[in-house]
Amino acid sequence: MNLLTLTSPSLQTLSYMVIAIVSVGITISFSRRISISQRSLRRGSFSSLTDLRVLRLCIGTVALTVLLALIGLEVGEYPIPGFEAIKTAFWNRGGEFDFIVNSLRFPRVVAALLAGFCLATSGALFQSLLGNPLVSPDVIGINSGAALCAVFVLTAGADLSVLPWAAFLGAVLTAVVIYLLAWKQGISGSRLVLVGIGINALLASGITYLMVKYPIERVVAAARWQIGSLFGSSWADVRILALGVVVLTPLALFLVPKLRLLQLGDELATGLGSRVEMQRMAIIVVASAYAALAVAVIGPLGFVALLVPHMVRLIVGSLTGGVLLLTGFVGALFLLGCDLIAQQLFAPTTLPVGVVTAALGGPYFLFILVRYNRAL
Repeated sequence: MNLLTLTSPSLQTLSYMVIAIVSVGITISFSRRISISQRSLRRGSFSSLTDLRVLRLCIGTVALTVLLALIGLEVGEYPIPGFEAIKTAFWNRGGEFDFIVNSLRFPRVVAALLAGFCLATSGALFQSLLGNPLVSPDVIGINSGAALCAVFVLTAGADLSVLPWAAFLGAVLTAVVIYLLAWKQGISGSRLVLVGIGINALLASGITYLMVKYPIERVVAAARWQIGSLFGSSWADVRILALGVVVLTPLALFLVPKLRLLQLGDELATGLGSRVEMQRMAIIVVASAYAALAVAVIGPLGFVALLVPHMVRLIVGSLTGGVLLLTGFVGALFLLGCDLIAQQLFAPTTLPVGVVTAALGGPYFLFILVRYNRAL
């Protein structure tokens, strides 16, 4: 009975969650009514068509993300006054709250933002490339490929510095295998999903085999990591994610116009001068690398890469460079919000963030599935 009392969420926490969910719904409804306004920007030989609606949504999302990040520095098992947490994080290091803010909370908040950006961007690239809202790295096995190599590193007791590289290699190799198996005079989104689901199941069995084979003291760390958790995130993790985002984001933005040509169909894209297979493979590698980065740090987190791009596409339409950035910003906001819920919902018990993303993403995945089947 006492256990149930300890683990039940407080009325205040539930009230905050209801208010937050209602606010998100109102915000989405309002954002869909913002009028489309495009402006042409010219600077010398550079020319770009900017959607002001996407720009406004990016600014609003970043503002909300900063606010939520500041809240993340304040709340926790050891509450800190708001201004003290901000002061300790940015200009008064070494004070009373330095360890809690700068060693525990601040790197966790930044890791959540960067990992959410990576997962959402990866999902947007996969879904736009294959024209299928059910495609995401966690559904078609990319995350499982990264997880299999990472779990092998964890259970075999190898040097943890190779973990990100192992996850990246596993993700890219899995993407190549899925691509080759799904190829039949071109790539069909539905066929690739079916092949990916089969590969995902095969890789999951490999992960289970590793978990059973190795000693329990090694398996425990891998099991916790596999659920998807930001617990124990460090500045070293942040540096890995930040470096990956800095390198991959310009590549992704460069590939977006190529992707839009591929969406016209292989024959028309070839007629317009596109090297179809090379560009498609480049997009898959970049999308897989984004997913591998996040998996290497927080584990094979589900549904973020599926849910966020679909929501953004419902609001602003097809993928452009601005929409890709907006998707990443919304993914960062979403994952940080889920992590705060995981920390506070059953406080002082902390849930892995993967539990919350699965609880929110599972029903939404069923909604997408029903809607997609009706469209067919």
